[in-house]
Amino acid sequence: MNLFRQIPKVDKIEKKLNYIPKKILTPLIQQTLQKIRDGIKSGQITAVSEDKIINEIKTKAENILNPSIVNVINATGITVHTNLGRSLIDPEIFDYAKERSTHYCNLEYDLEKGKRGDRYHHSAKILSHLFGSESALIVNNNAAAVFLILNTFAKDKEVIVSRGELVEIGGSFRVPEVMKASGAKLVEVGTTNKTKIKDYEEAVSDNTAMLMKVHKSNYSIEGFSEEASLEEIINLARSKGVLDYYDLGSAYIPKLPYGLTNYEPPINEIMKLNPSLVSFSGDKLFGSVQAGIILGKKELIDKLKQNQILRMFRVDKITLSIIEATAMAYIKEEYEKIPTLKSIFQTEEDLVKKAKKLLSLTPALKAEIKNSHTYVGGGTMPNRKIPTTIVEIKGNAKKWEENMRKNLVIGRIENERFVLDMRSIQDDEIEKLADIINSIITCEVKNA
Repeated sequence: MNLFRQIPKVDKIEKKLNYIPKKILTPLIQQTLQKIRDGIKSGQITAVSEDKIINEIKTKAENILNPSIVNVINATGITVHTNLGRSLIDPEIFDYAKERSTHYCNLEYDLEKGKRGDRYHHSAKILSHLFGSESALIVNNNAAAVFLILNTFAKDKEVIVSRGELVEIGGSFRVPEVMKASGAKLVEVGTTNKTKIKDYEEAVSDNTAMLMKVHKSNYSIEGFSEEASLEEIINLARSKGVLDYYDLGSAYIPKLPYGLTNYEPPINEIMKLNPSLVSFSGDKLFGSVQAGIILGKKELIDKLKQNQILRMFRVDKITLSIIEATAMAYIKEEYEKIPTLKSIFQTEEDLVKKAKKLLSLTPALKAEIKNSHTYVGGGTMPNRKIPTTIVEIKGNAKKWEENMRKNLVIGRIENERFVLDMRSIQDDEIEKLADIINSIITCEVKNA
């Protein structure tokens, strides 16, 4: 019984930890003390320490209160890094959304008619003008866009897709599984490496609703390969009286450097073909917030809006505002407001300048500036290398990687050296990164 008496009183613990919100503190005290009582009863606990109990509760509370999402320095070189938050939002564009989100706005209110309006009208107007489409619709991501389109136009009907385009992307998102969940019936045509327009034509039946083309995210098929062009698919769909749909995955507007434009056409070129429907991610190469952007004929977009499932996929005023501000930046050709484009368009001179600044601020760092290559990332431009500049750090690569990661810097190991890729490091992060490096070096000297 003496052990039970040694358990500190609740009010005593609350007094010592009074800076912790009671919403967190009270249940933690109850849980911790009950666990100790149970341990004493079972004989597993043979000693009770008040300080140990208080420290345990304090640690648990701090783990809960510490923010889960924190900023990191992306030194991997991957611009659209899915694990690190994909596309960055320009502060000015974010402020635009902040202004509309911290005050009431006309999200679903028609100011001219004085009655309830359509939340999608705001973005549809500017996106249609930007991309040259009849209409547009925004949902919460491109997976939702795919599902909504298939469920609306192809439920219990056939959708023809090339075997070489039955992709799986991050998070086990598989096109065949999404099609099945939407109610559409998959019809595979061609082979993994070769699919001709004739394969689509021969597969069309009375139950066919759509010819679908899917962007090959995260991989490419090269060598002895062939695929039907989007233009061929659009023309065939028209001749057969069915819809064509391009799940583009990611889209961009201005011509990209390093020959990247040679591999995939800009979205404006695609829209000139007048496709029935196209969808892509709002982040990735477009460089905005996570969303699914659907472009196409007004009649079809209107039918998508009538699907009750859309309510589960709709976006809020913050997303709509950011998309609108991003589209406006594109229309004004203010590409400097698109961080994704800024990163991709950096020249070797820009990157070397950043690397030299970093080394000038870290005189004790043993490192070299070298040329290397990286990728855009995010399932865009698969296997297409782009040149970059790295700071290659001498010493134990694994130790450097671990120490930097503990300080919220994510780099990569290349040729058994830890490297910092300057392409994805922001200009305003150089001094902070230098401070981290200097701190690590100082700690190593002290512990040597």
